[in-house]
Amino acid sequence: MKVILFGASGMVGRGALRECLLDPEVSRVLSIGRAPLNHAHPKLREIIHKDFTDFTGIESELAGYDACFFCLGVSSAGMKEADYRRVTYDFTLAAAETLARRNPQMTFLYVSGAGTDSTERGRLMWARVKGRTENDLLKLPFKAVYLFRPGAIQPLDGITTKVKLYRVLLALFGFLFPPARKLFPRHVTTTRILGRAMIKAVQGGAPSRWVESWDINALGE
Repeated sequence: MKVILFGASGMVGRGALRECLLDPEVSRVLSIGRAPLNHAHPKLREIIHKDFTDFTGIESELAGYDACFFCLGVSSAGMKEADYRRVTYDFTLAAAETLARRNPQMTFLYVSGAGTDSTERGRLMWARVKGRTENDLLKLPFKAVYLFRPGAIQPLDGITTKVKLYRVLLALFGFLFPPARKLFPRHVTTTRILGRAMIKAVQGGAPSRWVESWDINALGE
């Protein structure tokens, strides 16, 4: 299996990258990002690309892949809706539309979030924007589109988040993740399980196009 990965420098993306590099069924990983990962591996190739609204300059290099794991995202905290929409919607659809032209047999996995608003009319800005993103991804002519909606994610294997507030919260309350996973197993997952679940969804499908946290755990554990 050959995978294109967006957002490999983030917490979710790093988890997905780790599991892809460990999985013998994954033969190649192409990471597309704005800065080098500084991670050498025989399976891994990187393309540094600055404009995530236009991929025509590298489109010819994106053919021949079986899956895309789109893990790119930002926190909506303190962001205006237009700025959040640019990263969450515009970047995602620009990449997906390009990949759909080059790889119609591709499985596209988008990491969304628990509570995403499929009606696009709710009060929460981030949920509306992600809902629109999900809805428009489902219109594209891929072999399959899976919308992963994790809840709380425990970072493992030395992985952390780039969001400063989350790093502080993890430092203060990270010890609560193991008991929380036991008490609320349907709503808490890990970067390791999430990465494995993405691979499993490509290999054998998922229960639904909307893959909630409990489905993620069932696939990846």
